[in-house]
Amino acid sequence: MIGLISATAAGAAARDRLAAAWPDRTRVYGGPVADAVRTAFAECEQLVCFLATGAVVRLVAPLLDDKRTDAGVVCVDEGGRFAVSLVGGHGGGANELAVAVGGVLGAEPVVTTATDAVGLPGLDTLGLPVEGDVAGVSRALLDGEPVALRPEVRWPLPALPVAGKGEYAIRLTDRLVEPAEGEAVLRPPSLVVGVGASKGAPVDEVLGLVEAALRDAGLSAASVAELATVDAKAEEPGIVGAAGRLGVPLVTYSAGELADVEVPNPSDAPLAAVGTPSVAEAAALVRGGELLVPKRKSAASPAMATCAVVRRPGRGRLAVVGLGPGARDLVTPRARAELRRASVLVGLDQYVDQIRDLLRPGTRVLESGLGAEEERARTAVEEARRGHAVALIGSGDAGVYAMASPALAEASDDIDVVGVPGVTAALAAGAILGAPLGHDHVSISLSDLHTPWEVIERRVRAAAEADIVVTFYNPRSRGRDWQLPKALAILAEHREPATPVGAVRNASRADESSRLTTLAALDPATVDMMTVVTVGNTATRRIAGRMVTPRGYRWQGTSSHGEPK
Repeated sequence: MIGLISATAAGAAARDRLAAAWPDRTRVYGGPVADAVRTAFAECEQLVCFLATGAVVRLVAPLLDDKRTDAGVVCVDEGGRFAVSLVGGHGGGANELAVAVGGVLGAEPVVTTATDAVGLPGLDTLGLPVEGDVAGVSRALLDGEPVALRPEVRWPLPALPVAGKGEYAIRLTDRLVEPAEGEAVLRPPSLVVGVGASKGAPVDEVLGLVEAALRDAGLSAASVAELATVDAKAEEPGIVGAAGRLGVPLVTYSAGELADVEVPNPSDAPLAAVGTPSVAEAAALVRGGELLVPKRKSAASPAMATCAVVRRPGRGRLAVVGLGPGARDLVTPRARAELRRASVLVGLDQYVDQIRDLLRPGTRVLESGLGAEEERARTAVEEARRGHAVALIGSGDAGVYAMASPALAEASDDIDVVGVPGVTAALAAGAILGAPLGHDHVSISLSDLHTPWEVIERRVRAAAEADIVVTFYNPRSRGRDWQLPKALAILAEHREPATPVGAVRNASRADESSRLTTLAALDPATVDMMTVVTVGNTATRRIAGRMVTPRGYRWQGTSSHGEPK
């Protein structure tokens, strides 16, 4: 919950705007400001104070205990110009909160955390438990000193400016080790503990068995990702309680799924009880991995619990990112976040140049020129299979005539794939022209480099006969100058010469140009590969210099100006 506190009418107005935007996330605290701050700090994970920073510093200072557990505090000035991350930038999430508050109120986020200020990921923001000399290693990264990365397990991390050797080091491990001097230890969630238990097994027996198995194997409980068991034990109190006390989810599988898993120590007892010859080992191994601790029984007599521990390798991550039509403000926040999360970027050189400044220091960039789409897709998938966090970029939406389809054709289920939508050229052009896509519409690429012209022509005829608005991508190049006239001629068989047609070149970019003409008047020679051509249907009209396709509801009337009511 986010506590909201204000002292003046101006602050209350901004406070109420935020409360209205986030009704399920916020709680307004009234009364004397000092009392409100104390109460909210005790009850909420985060605070937004519409007060001067000096006042908030004095009010919050006596309440601070530990930066890992203190609430994150953001200050918004009376004019609503700035959202300042004051306390708990990383641990309390105040840096992200400041950005989010700024997005709602139109305020400028102010983040002064050193790593964020220079574009480095804070070690405590990677989503992994971290211990050791975090401050010293972070300072070394900031100062440009060599910091070694020592990965003992494979895990997709964002870009870190690390070297092969250095006085400081980041160790990535699930082993139970004490950090050395000048070392920060990251704990990836690489361990899965399979658990079986008799009915009524005490939570202390289950938890004690798990902790002893990890300790004896030299493994860290901080790297346990989940407890796993059979569906029949999904509500067994001892197992549910152990997962809760470890702070990890409980995942269950059917007896049939577990029975199909080959294990070293099958048994008749669980087969008779729940329908599978193995619970602990099979539940840990069902999604693959290395068996580190074979089935082990608890020390009680009789033993009522069993467990096994498996290490699952970190799966590589491929984010296919659409950058939009070219304007920086049309790159979505999600796309920006994926660019900063990646340790490897793959893309066309001219697209890389557009967003190079958004990458974190240390990001490895693999760029190539025009015509190498399939090679880039293969490269991105190969890098993800090596365990990296990869961003593969394309213009517009990466799933529309771009990099998503060749990449996903290469990718199998051994990597995680995330699609990040972007603003397509058709949408960007449509917004410039007016509302040409107000009803059913279709996009057709006129490039026959990958699709036979016979197929393209059949699709154009179908759209023409169905009276659907058509947006043509890749309409004309030096080597392909007859396809657009042919497509327009097909449409002209079904539409009037005065049908509105819009042509937009370099939509949203600095050299953007557009023109609204008709099907009869469009000169194909004025169109190139950077142009998107949108042809209206029989209902599309030119209204006040804009191209508009009515939504076409049967009940919808028409005004005297021909505009939809």
